[in-house]
Amino acid sequence: MIRSIRADEWPAVKELRLRALRDPLAHLAYLETYEDAAARPDSYWRERAAKAAGEAAGARQIIAEVPGGMWLGTLTVLVEEAGTTDWAGFPVERRQGHVVGVFVRPKWRGSGLTKALFDAGLEWAWAGGLERVRLIVHPDNERAQGAYRKAGFAPSGRTVPLVGGGPGEVELEFVLER
Repeated sequence: MIRSIRADEWPAVKELRLRALRDPLAHLAYLETYEDAAARPDSYWRERAAKAAGEAAGARQIIAEVPGGMWLGTLTVLVEEAGTTDWAGFPVERRQGHVVGVFVRPKWRGSGLTKALFDAGLEWAWAGGLERVRLIVHPDNERAQGAYRKAGFAPSGRTVPLVGGGPGEVELEFVLER
């Protein structure tokens, strides 16, 4: 089942995020380490889940769940409002979504699950009136780039500075227009 999370599911949000941060490519995919995330208090995870749950307006976390309750994968769409500045300091020119936190458990990769998660996230974005959806990906994360292309995203040609990287290190913006 593909669905939005509920605020009270914060323990599962935490578990899947910590699992994602142990992935061999986590250093290319996420802006935090396992150690930093594991050290966060439960209040952080409660707030994180509440901000992206089905009732929230500014973000939506989508998960894939099998009978029995195990979560197989996730992604989150954050709303970026026109006229604001994004996390990298660039102006947001139009109302758009920003996909973050994409993760699918290894045994389920290549099964179409990533595309199903993106389809649900995009459905939410388009229903909310977003004009486009984007994501940022490391140039060396070819696995992720392949999955994003299968979901319909394409490089925009824009780069953003790599958070915590050295001078000249950048990541790539991929976009999907409505």
